[in-house]
Amino acid sequence: MNPLGIIAILSLAFIIAYLITPLVIKLAPRVGAVDRPNLRKVHTRTMPRMGGLAIYIAYVTTLLTTQAIDTRLVGLLVGGTLIILLGLADDIRNLSPHVKLLGQILAALSLVAFGVQVDFITNPISGGLVTLGILAIPLTVLWLVGITNAVNLTDGLDGLAAGVSAVAAIVLAVVGWRSGALDVAIWALILAFATLGFLRYNFHPARLFMGDSGSMFLGFNLAALSLLSLTKSATAFSLVIPFVILGIPILDTLCAIVRRFLGGQPIFQADKEHLHHRLLGLGFSHRATVLVIYAISGTFGLSAIALTYFNRPEATLILIGLSVAALVGAGKLGVLLPTSHDQSTERYRGFSQ
Repeated sequence: MNPLGIIAILSLAFIIAYLITPLVIKLAPRVGAVDRPNLRKVHTRTMPRMGGLAIYIAYVTTLLTTQAIDTRLVGLLVGGTLIILLGLADDIRNLSPHVKLLGQILAALSLVAFGVQVDFITNPISGGLVTLGILAIPLTVLWLVGITNAVNLTDGLDGLAAGVSAVAAIVLAVVGWRSGALDVAIWALILAFATLGFLRYNFHPARLFMGDSGSMFLGFNLAALSLLSLTKSATAFSLVIPFVILGIPILDTLCAIVRRFLGGQPIFQADKEHLHHRLLGLGFSHRATVLVIYAISGTFGLSAIALTYFNRPEATLILIGLSVAALVGAGKLGVLLPTSHDQSTERYRGFSQ
């Protein structure tokens, strides 16, 4: 495909999202899709949500009108549709965590049914292939559901999850192109530009929240595209690269699990100690916090791209350096350690989204 054709496709995705989002802003309150403030949340006024619907319409419309339909794309569309329906139901009705988890598993299994799964991983030390056998489907579902929820956890500030997801999608496009999955690279770019069209209304001060419909839809598609972008390449770091690309949501989720475990709290209990909360607590403004996390996400993305260019020893050094920097940074910010309820409440009182 020529560059002008690609630009036209990406412009279509952006324009559709840009034009549809104002309609969703009007629709959301009418169907009860609103987000009300509480102690855990940063915003202080009731906001419309379910912005994920605009991203979904732009993404799916562009794919159906510009891309050749094959089994993988059908699986991506079916799984994404199940996820968006689940997210919309949650935005309107506030589903229980167990119902959402079941829906996410069903969406993941629908993608697997169309042949999208991890059958082997590569050993980053020896470079040899490890066949997963009967573990292939469970691990694929775990990856899809895990990333879906990881991106959902990052959706705590205006424009945060959308921007981080757009960066990750662009990096996935580069990695897909490097591995020979040119079609997947285009799909990832379409997702990125649909998200950027929505971001115009979601960046601080937001007029609309993406809601679980948006964060789960983005997470699910990023997870699926990360698998598809590497299926044509058995590189020595095919297991590691997706983790690096999605470093921010994965790191934030892992820190939350450790923090809640150490604090004696239920793993799935929400708190106000995520990375963006900590940066706000350090005195960063709303916009500055989001831009800092964008920059960190971009750094992870550039590292993932570097991993596709270097051999195993060099890539190992990059990976070790990233891991040490991430752990040191998390420790310095206190993201790994729980704080008392009173401290957390007082620290963030007065911030608004």
